[in-house]
Amino acid sequence: MSAPESSSQDVVAPENMTSRDYYADSYAHFGIHEEMLKDTVRTGAYHRAILNNSHLFVGKNVLDVGCGTGILSMFAAKAGAKHVVGIDMSNIIDQAQKIIEANGFKDTITLVKGKLEETELPIQEYDIIISEWMGYFLLYESMLDTVLLARDKYLKPGGLMFPDQASIHIAAIEDQDYKNEKINFWDNVYGFDYSCIKDIALREPLVDTVDVKTVVTSTYELKGINLLTAKKEDLTFTAPFTLKAARNDYIHAFLAWFDISFSAVHKPVKFSTGPHAKYTHWKQTVFYTIDTIAIKEGNIIQGTLSCAPNARNPRDLDIVINYESNSAAGPVSASIQYKMS
Repeated sequence: MSAPESSSQDVVAPENMTSRDYYADSYAHFGIHEEMLKDTVRTGAYHRAILNNSHLFVGKNVLDVGCGTGILSMFAAKAGAKHVVGIDMSNIIDQAQKIIEANGFKDTITLVKGKLEETELPIQEYDIIISEWMGYFLLYESMLDTVLLARDKYLKPGGLMFPDQASIHIAAIEDQDYKNEKINFWDNVYGFDYSCIKDIALREPLVDTVDVKTVVTSTYELKGINLLTAKKEDLTFTAPFTLKAARNDYIHAFLAWFDISFSAVHKPVKFSTGPHAKYTHWKQTVFYTIDTIAIKEGNIIQGTLSCAPNARNPRDLDIVINYESNSAAGPVSASIQYKMS
């Protein structure tokens, strides 16, 4: 995933960067890239999709949007690409250049430092665009709009996107213990009433790993994104959902995750960030409800989820969940506004 937007500033050598510099350019810190590279689900999927389908890359020009340390660029070069251009606005690209040279790809890979929207690339048309653009809840801190811009400006007709399909999914979970720890904790802090913070805490989605055993409903695909046809406007959406209770239990939160697919390859490569799948650094996103919902097996929970970039900071997300259900305790409904920031 690429660096976030930042204001212009003096370039600081990585070895001289301080916490102040990292605050403005968090993706310059090697620790973030270490976490992503060690995510075997993430990196392994790109490795298989590219290296096992070298016939798609041989002799082709490839653009890597948000190249980071250059791992995807090197996968493409190793697969036989004619030339690879990687672009990133983070200072990590200075280390990527050393990595590219150390691995013998200096003549095959060209790295460009800058914002894609404002930078002239050395090649004007590409056969394939590769990018790891996903954020929490798929779209948080996401650079998908930049990837779509790159597609419209640089991808040849009939060109390929790696990956080319993404989807967001939702379910409901029982999570009493953790909700008490994270939310209800504010009701009584050493005998003092901190409940004013409770509402703030509730409206901030929690990114964490959730045990699949806590899922108490069916799952539902909220949103599908085809990267070959999607528009920036599609990233602001309202989607309906219907969940069916799988057992008698309680709902304390809604749970969301995303799936990714490379479907243009001979044998599609897919991975999920859901609670049923192997751990990824994206984990899952938990949206706590105000009230506890008692459910019986077969009960239906219906609702909508609205998602839009925050007006002040488009890297943040404003999310609204509306739901209603004929629960075991009677009809229940609510509308809750969340902010991922």
